Amino acid sequence: MPKFAANLTMMFNEVPFPERFAAAARAGFEAVEFLFPYEHRPAEVARWLKENGLFNALFNMPPGDWNAGERGLASLPGREEKFRAGVATALEYARALGTPGLHAMAGLVPDRADRAAHRAVYVENLRYAAKVLAPHGITLLIEPINPRDMPGYFLTTQAEAHAIREEVGEPNLKVQMDLYHVQIVEGDIATKLRKYVEQVGHIQIAGVPSRNEPDDGEVNYRYLFRLLDELGYMGWVGCEYRPRGRTEDGLGWLKTLCA
Repeated sequence: MPKFAANLTMMFNEVPFPERFAAAARAGFEAVEFLFPYEHRPAEVARWLKENGLFNALFNMPPGDWNAGERGLASLPGREEKFRAGVATALEYARALGTPGLHAMAGLVPDRADRAAHRAVYVENLRYAAKVLAPHGITLLIEPINPRDMPGYFLTTQAEAHAIREEVGEPNLKVQMDLYHVQIVEGDIATKLRKYVEQVGHIQIAGVPSRNEPDDGEVNYRYLFRLLDELGYMGWVGCEYRPRGRTEDGLGWLKTLCA
């Protein structure tokens, strides 16, 4: 059975963020992930993890001005200095929290943008970040995101993500494979897992199309969980979904889909 990490940005929203660590631990999770920890000091987040016996599997690098609509900086020409500052900030947090993986969001591009120029910046920024993180044993992650949820996002397909990974050429660059996004953009999830799993550094799940619990919708997660075991995937599976109601009330899937 895969090992699951609760996403504290989406789950346990019944309580404030600091209290979600204890809620996740009470629900039986041994690991957590979240989008951003930056509203809190590294020592505070580290304390919440330690007090509840939790491992932090993943968080995102600073995305730019999130409230203004920015969704990452890694592929944006002219924002290289800001991106590099974000790498340093994320590394400070990752070292304090013992986090093994950092996701660098690519960013949004206009419809008529010069994608070749954005790609060139993306490759160079990823190469820089990977080299900075490597001495600390941290994996850099990139994630294709579906254009329905995030219109204009630079990276949308598994094939493009792995082509960029190969072009960057750094061994600690992996792909974050959110099966919710894969299904919406491409489908054929099992074949893509078989093809790419060795270069996948983190997996996430949610029901499709609602992004609720994974026992809701068109994806057969019972089959996919067994496939992950068959393929020998040893990483975490992040539960990045929006609970239909109270988080605890929807956790029955942990038994029904993993039996």
